[in-house]
Amino acid sequence: MTIEAPETETVTTTRVACDGGAGGHPRVWLTIPADKGWVECAYCDKRYVLAEGAKGGH
Repeated sequence: MTIEAPETETVTTTRVACDGGAGGHPRVWLTIPADKGWVECAYCDKRYVLAEGAKGGH
C-alpha cells in the first residue's frame, strides 16, 4: 500500500528549501534527483516535484 505525501508542491528548480511552514521545523535544503524527479522532506514528508519541462537549475 502506498501512502500519499501530506502535501505536494511543483517546483522549477532541483534545489528547494523546506521549513515545514510557520514554526514547522528547521530549514533544510533538498535536492531533487534527476532519475526520480521528486524528493520528500524527512521532517514533514512534504513532496517536491520537478515541473514538466523544467531545466532543474539551482
